[in-house]
Amino acid sequence: MDKALQTMIDNMPEKTGKSLGEWKALMKAKTFEKHSQAVNFLKKEHGVTHGYANTIVLLSKEDEVDDNDLVTAQYKGKESLLPIYDKLIAVIENLGGDVQKSPKKTSVSLIRNKQFALIKPATKTRIDLGLKIRDKGTTERLENSGPFGTMCTHRVRIGSLEEIDEELLNWLREAYEQAGN
Repeated sequence: MDKALQTMIDNMPEKTGKSLGEWKALMKAKTFEKHSQAVNFLKKEHGVTHGYANTIVLLSKEDEVDDNDLVTAQYKGKESLLPIYDKLIAVIENLGGDVQKSPKKTSVSLIRNKQFALIKPATKTRIDLGLKIRDKGTTERLENSGPFGTMCTHRVRIGSLEEIDEELLNWLREAYEQAGN
């Protein structure tokens, strides 16, 4: 666990009135369809600041489902794409020690201060990599965000390990750097 997160957890009782364990118990008794609904509930009903509310919700979700189970489910029937996923994750984790992986039901979000990439097995033969890069035009390969909507600004379709090349690494680096601001 990183130092900043541990400090937040340690300060939680003083800053929010409850320990992380107490917040997790409260959140377990509630059901929210979206992350933002849970964050807003904590902010409005309990007066928790946005940063603490977001952290509480994220850490409460960790108990629900194992991240590996989510990724395994995403690639069921698409196992041939796992080497591409694994290489993308390795490359992204090498960008810096502050990258958080947030697996969802159909994709994995990569977050620094904010989301900068999204990995989604789109078909049995292709992964779509969503990138959030401000002020970047599109090319034949660096397409508009397509099905990612506003979550990303661009999409790159990846069908083989060879497509994780220097050009793609530069786009990932750019997205990562912008997410630090």
